[in-house]
Amino acid sequence: MQRLRNVGLYRRRRFVNSLVLIASLGTTLFGLFWLLWLLWTLLSEGLRYLNLSIFHQATPPPGGTGGLGNAILGSIVLTVVGILIGAPAGVLAGTYLSEFARESRAASVIRFVNDILLSAPSIILGVFVYEVVVIHMGHFSGFAGSLALALIALPTVVRTTEDMLRLVPNALREAAAALGAPRWKVTIAIVFRAARSGILTGVLLAVARISGETAPLLFTALNNQFWSHSLNEPIANLPVVIFQFAMSPYEDWQHLAWAGAVLITLAILFINILVRLFLKTPKSRY
Repeated sequence: MQRLRNVGLYRRRRFVNSLVLIASLGTTLFGLFWLLWLLWTLLSEGLRYLNLSIFHQATPPPGGTGGLGNAILGSIVLTVVGILIGAPAGVLAGTYLSEFARESRAASVIRFVNDILLSAPSIILGVFVYEVVVIHMGHFSGFAGSLALALIALPTVVRTTEDMLRLVPNALREAAAALGAPRWKVTIAIVFRAARSGILTGVLLAVARISGETAPLLFTALNNQFWSHSLNEPIANLPVVIFQFAMSPYEDWQHLAWAGAVLITLAILFINILVRLFLKTPKSRY
């Protein structure tokens, strides 16, 4: 009797396991189908409009000829300045949470606020920068756009930095402290060195996160049809240009929108491949 009971239980478990595996495989294939369809449509429509003029000519007026050179340069500038603002602040905040206030109440509050920022819609951060910066300056600017992107990148860098620093074994800290090294030197010379690959990975993930943002730039950097020479003025950027050109009734603008969408997709794909293949998180080799 007990043997029959065990056989029945075994068969039920096998049935449930097979059912879950089939459902998991089906949902995976369902998601991959739409992803591949999206990529195929994007590449088939966008690659045929890519040419050298895309990279060195400014966005054209309706019916004119031109490219996306000013938008590409503007996106690079906004992303670089945003990372230069957000990454150092995020690394310092993550270091504080991991090394100096790991279990304190202040650290719990900071982590809670960081989680809120991490999951907050980017348009909310764009509206915040619009209220705080754009209205007081009286005009849109590249600086405001970079600040909005920095606020989006900040929580990602904070989370990854804290996680990577926590992976460093405490034995390394204790050994350095036993030799008389002060805590700040232990953190910089030992802990940072052990976790630098993971920290760089977090920074690159933040770059991939902000490089395609459109909503916050609509409220901050806006757009510019010409080449921009200062961060104190509206600046062209690929996400906003793609949004405006894709919604326009002009066919030549729609072609440029397809080309810009391919450029952003390939750039983000390259960054993610770089993160996964060339940068490895610290492992337990110590």
